Amino acid sequence: MIKALNEFIGEGKQNLPEKYSQLLVIADNLDRIVPVIQEDGRSNHDHIFLDRHEQLKALDCHLVYTVPISMLYSQKAADLRTNYGDDRVLPMIMVQTPDNIIHQPGLNKLKEVIAKRVNQVISNRVLETEIFDSPQTLEQICLMSGGHVRELLLLFRAAIKRTDELPIPVKAVQRAITEARDTYRRTVQENQWQALANVCYSKRIINDDLHRGLLFNRCLLEYRYLDGDEIKRWYDVHPLIKGIEEFQEACEQIS
Repeated sequence: MIKALNEFIGEGKQNLPEKYSQLLVIADNLDRIVPVIQEDGRSNHDHIFLDRHEQLKALDCHLVYTVPISMLYSQKAADLRTNYGDDRVLPMIMVQTPDNIIHQPGLNKLKEVIAKRVNQVISNRVLETEIFDSPQTLEQICLMSGGHVRELLLLFRAAIKRTDELPIPVKAVQRAITEARDTYRRTVQENQWQALANVCYSKRIINDDLHRGLLFNRCLLEYRYLDGDEIKRWYDVHPLIKGIEEFQEACEQIS
């Protein structure tokens, strides 16, 4: 299979536009492979990304593989670096600071994402008043995504499905948020609410199986920013979870 793929890649390289000389292959969505523990005690992630790393690297082109974030917070992180080189973590777009203050540059980027998606269908529309019924409705859907682009587009699509004609009303956005929140309510296990509440206050995580699972399920989100030349990272609970009663009760126990 590798030989056949490399022959295909070789043909592709010969037919690149004149200004290009290299080919990049991005293997996306591998980060969404659900972890399964095999009979030997190792996970399917180990078998794919570690045991098969020579095969994954054998294609004759530049390669980008998306990896489950839970692997980068495990004992396998050093093995990944040895086999592939330094990893590149793609953090959330920061819509709020660690002090829970709205981060306007990040919020503007999310609005830009929606605008580009809208312009593929209709153009010359004012996002804040012609696509959504108010700037506040647009801001709400952006904030509730937590800066996760896929989540943002899922909420946007769900709101559109509940809209008969533009602009999208706040009621449709709120219904989309409520339905997504219920999904996260069913995702979080009983023993995880307190851990989520602790992260909400500390903005830090413990590097264990529980927190790795919450990162994988996007219940916890990672953010990064530059402080001079230093990369600062912090974590927070997904905004959709913050409206769940069980989470609020866990927070009350801390306070």
